[in-house]
Amino acid sequence: MEGNARGGFRKGALRCNVLFMGFPGEMSRAAQGVAYAIMAGMLLTTLNAIMREVTATMDVYQAQFLRYFFGFVVMLPSIWRDGIAAYRPNGVWGQAWRGVVHTAGLTLWFTALPHLALADVTALGFTTPIFIMIGAVVFLKEKPDWRRWTAAGIGFAGVLVVVAPGLSGGGGFYNLVMLSSAPLFAASFLITKALTRRDSPQVIVVWQALAVTLFTLPIAIPGWAWPGPWVWVMLFACGLLGSLGHFFLTRAFAMADISASQPLKFLDLIWAASWGFLLFHEVPSRTTMMGAVVIFIATTWIARSESRAARQREKTLHAR
Repeated sequence: MEGNARGGFRKGALRCNVLFMGFPGEMSRAAQGVAYAIMAGMLLTTLNAIMREVTATMDVYQAQFLRYFFGFVVMLPSIWRDGIAAYRPNGVWGQAWRGVVHTAGLTLWFTALPHLALADVTALGFTTPIFIMIGAVVFLKEKPDWRRWTAAGIGFAGVLVVVAPGLSGGGGFYNLVMLSSAPLFAASFLITKALTRRDSPQVIVVWQALAVTLFTLPIAIPGWAWPGPWVWVMLFACGLLGSLGHFFLTRAFAMADISASQPLKFLDLIWAASWGFLLFHEVPSRTTMMGAVVIFIATTWIARSESRAARQREKTLHAR
C-alpha cells in the first residue's frame, strides 16, 4: 500500500512540476527544491489572502481550527484510495511533537494578530527564516554557507525597507508575543526537515493536519459561531491550498538543505502585495517596490548559486 501511495504522490508531483516549471527532469535536485519552495510560498500566500476574509467573519481560533480541519478533509480521498497503512509514520511521537510545536506557534500568532498593525506582523514574521538557518546549523549540522546568510540578510533588509514606514511600535507586549511565534515556527520546520529523512511528504502533511486539528479544537470551541455557506467554501479552498502548499514545502525540505530554501521566503512579500492589489485594491507603495527589488536580487542570487554548486558537485561525482 505504501508503495502505491508514494507512486501516486510522485505522479502528482510530476504533473505539478510540468504545469509550473516546464521540464523539471533537467533541473538539479537543489534547483527543484528551490522551485518547490517558490510554489509553496505562492500557494500559502494565496491561502492567507483568503483567510484574511474568513477571519473578518468569525473568531480567529475557530478559523485556525477549521483551516486545518479542511486541510485534513481534502486528503481523505487519498487516504481512502491508498489505505491507512500507507500513511503510518515511522514514529508517531515525532509527528505529534511537531504538531504541538506548530500549534503553539499558531496560537501565539493568532493571539497577537488583533493587537498589531499589519506592518509589525510582517516584520516580525519574516524573522522565522533567520531562526531556521541558525537551527539548521546547530541542530541539523548543516554546513554554514556565507552565500545563504548574505542572501538572508539582504532579503531581510528588503523587508525592512517595505515595512519600516508603517511600523507603529505601539504593540507593546503583543510585539513580544508575535515575535515568540517565530522561533516556534522555525522549530516546526526543522522538525519537518528531520522527519523527511524517514517519512514521505504526504505522510508528514497528513499528520500535521490531523495533529493541529486536534490540538486547536479546545481553543476554538469557546468562540464558536456557525459560518455562512460562502465562508464554508472559502474554508474548503484554504484546506486545499494549505495541504498542497505544505506538500510542496515538505518536498523542498526533502530535496535541498533547509537553509538554502529560506531566503526564498522573502518572495512571499511580493505574492502578498500582488493579492492585496488584486483583491483589496491596495496599491503597493514606493518603499514596497524598492524592497521587492532588493528581495528579488537576494533570492535570484541564492537560487543561481545553489544551482551552480549542485552542478559542480554532480560533475565532481561523475569525474570520480
